[in-house]
This record gives sequence, structure tokens and C-alpha cells, in this order.
Amino acid sequence: MRFDIFTLLPETFAPYLQASILQKAAERQLLHFHLHNIRDYTHDRHHTTDDQPYGGGGGMVMKPEPMFEAVETVLGAPPPCPVILLTPQGRVFNQTIAKELAAYGHIALLSGRYEGVDERIRQHLVTDEISIGDYVLTGGELPALILIDAISRLIPGVLGDPTGAEDDSHASGLLEYPHYTRPPTFRGWDVPPVLLSGDHARIETWRRKQSLARTLAKRPDMLARAPLTAADEKILRELRD
Repeated sequence: MRFDIFTLLPETFAPYLQASILQKAAERQLLHFHLHNIRDYTHDRHHTTDDQPYGGGGGMVMKPEPMFEAVETVLGAPPPCPVILLTPQGRVFNQTIAKELAAYGHIALLSGRYEGVDERIRQHLVTDEISIGDYVLTGGELPALILIDAISRLIPGVLGDPTGAEDDSHASGLLEYPHYTRPPTFRGWDVPPVLLSGDHARIETWRRKQSLARTLAKRPDMLARAPLTAADEKILRELRD
């Protein structure tokens, strides 16, 4: 999976991309990260990437020329992959979108700054717009890292456990079940006996019920979209009674 990231602050990405799972996956050539400084594609002595908005108003707007030149120089015109602008105006990111993007094998991420980007970038360069939630950040660098992390987990071989991503919260449409590890007793709090039983069928049944219970308690809105079985519906009726 290749990520081309266009940003004014490429140095903010390195600490995260060069650590833990992402670093190991990059070393194994499963992930490829290419950082591009938009300022490198300016032609004035001050490397200007923003200007005052036409019509007045506060803040500065990212100019179209450096962004277009950066993307088209690196990727060609038109780019052969999705070009995603990280913006609060985009569709809200979730696990379904992560799966959708992981299927491409190559995406470009545009990290905006200041008041926003010139509308011509949105209309004629960007192919998708994504938000990570209903709030505003200083720039698109953190949202870009969130997309990279979530998408990378879905690439075969990135996680040590090949089924690890399947059990994550939201991956199955439900919140994940509780986890326990050694010691079996800590400060008088015991691990549920079923997890020590070695009976994998009972463990799976327990985990499914716990997932349903947690989702019902914390995110009941998810149940309307989750792929529930008849057995799941029976458990939920019991939990509601």
C-alpha cells in the first residue's frame, strides 16, 4: 500500500510512521510512505503557499498553484489514485471507509492548513473529502495519520495476527469484547472463568454476548447497522429484559 502525503509539515509524520507496527510493515515493504513538502513546489523567494481570501474575512487560504504542481509533479495529471483532502466538510471517517480505501493500494492525502484551501483545489484536483469528526483542528496532519493507521491495519500482513483486525471494535459492526491477560487474579479481581476453561466454543459465545452487551450499553446506535444473527437478537432481548 502506497501513501503519498502532501503537507506543509512533513516533519510531523516521521515520529509516528517510524515506530511500532507501521515501521515494521514499511521495512517489510508492505507499506510505502512518501512525504512531499508543498513549499518545495513554490517559485517565489518566500515559498508562499497561502494568501488573503478574495472578498475579505479572517485567516489565510492555501493557494492553488503549489498544491496542483505538487500533486501533478509527483503523481501525474490526472493522478492515478484517489486524492483525498482532509477537511471538516468531508464525509465522516469510519471503518467502512477505511476498508474502501484499503482496496485501492495507493492513495494521496492532502493536509490543508490555515483557513482552508482555494475552492479550485476542491473542485478540480481532489477526488474525495474526509473528516475525522465534527470538530476543527489546526491542520490536516493528524487526520492524515489517523487514516494511514486505520487503513494500514487492513493490509494483509501488517498485523502480526492475520485475524487481528477482524475482531477490533467497529470491524464487525459491534464494540469489541473485554480482554484479559496474566495474572488470573489481580487485587482480588478475577479473570472470568470461561476464559480459563479451554472450551473455545464457550469462549466465542461469551465474547459475542459481551460485544453485544457493550454495544447496547455504549453505542446502541450501532446495532441498527450491525449484521445480527437470530442468536444475537435473542441475546439482545435477554439483555434488554
